[in-house]
Amino acid sequence: MTITTAAPAGTPPVPGRGRRGRGIARMCLRRALFAVPLLVVVSLALFALAARSPFDPLAGYLGDRYTTVSTADRQRLADELGTGQSWWRQWASWAGHAMTGDLGYSRAYAQPVTTVMAERGPWTLLLSGVALACAVLAAATLGLWAARRAGGLVDRAVTVSATLVQSVPPFVLSLASVSVLAVGFRLFPVAGLTDPGADPSLRQVSRHLVLPAAVLALSLLPWLVLSLRQSLRAAAESDAVLGARARGIPESVVLRKHILPVALGPFTTVVGLRLPELLVGAAVVEEVFSWPGLAGSLVTAARELDFALLAALTVATTLLVLAGSLLADVAHALIDPRVGRDG
Repeated sequence: MTITTAAPAGTPPVPGRGRRGRGIARMCLRRALFAVPLLVVVSLALFALAARSPFDPLAGYLGDRYTTVSTADRQRLADELGTGQSWWRQWASWAGHAMTGDLGYSRAYAQPVTTVMAERGPWTLLLSGVALACAVLAAATLGLWAARRAGGLVDRAVTVSATLVQSVPPFVLSLASVSVLAVGFRLFPVAGLTDPGADPSLRQVSRHLVLPAAVLALSLLPWLVLSLRQSLRAAAESDAVLGARARGIPESVVLRKHILPVALGPFTTVVGLRLPELLVGAAVVEEVFSWPGLAGSLVTAARELDFALLAALTVATTLLVLAGSLLADVAHALIDPRVGRDG
């Protein structure tokens, strides 16, 4: 005999796997179609804003020689570099070459943009990936710990600590960690990917990665732990969970089957929404710790008016945020069976 247990009153209907899969596929298709015009608008806006900038791109290209070069030579260089054209012509030229895989030449690094991205991209992915993984694991541990002791000493300590850390900018955390842990106690290297003159190795990179990854993870942690704590508490007080407890279901089963799937869904969405903060924090951390990544290159490109590199990094960053947001929403739909379509 098969016994069917009715869902508690007030519980939303759960879509079937096939329906949920079709909903996720439609969501991915809609997001992909939306990404194309968004990337075009972002790149157009970048070139339009650059054209209104009071800074001359040739100043970044010539450096100290800018004041000594004649007007005729400046005009010749502007024609060669294409900076004398209207902004929409520059964008059309850049977009046309980008579609063929040619992202232009970085004046700041004296290399093709593709080479800069290929050399520096993996280090940013390593730093950001390790920091995000550590932040998510720490948030899951602290959030669950605080939610299970709501109103207690642990809950108050976690909430107060997260609120205090949230108010500290990433560059302050970076400088403080360098001053105390690297310079003061000499527990970690001050900066760089390796020791001076050393080749990149697992031991060298790991040693130099610890401090910047910890600072970046700490800057992400407050929002994550507070949101998960709130989601867990809301799920624990829902009618479905109260009904499960009233039927005598063991607490471990209630936590695993009823609370976590409902609470982790919104948590994955919050992780996706914090990706821009991760990239901004990575740019600051890479600058402070001299980490040879792309996030720091974005700062260099903006400071030295390297528009080819700046355009490529801006579009790549937008694409990464869109992809991360999509993955977070897909994970939400897979974790929470009530979610079957893109809302």
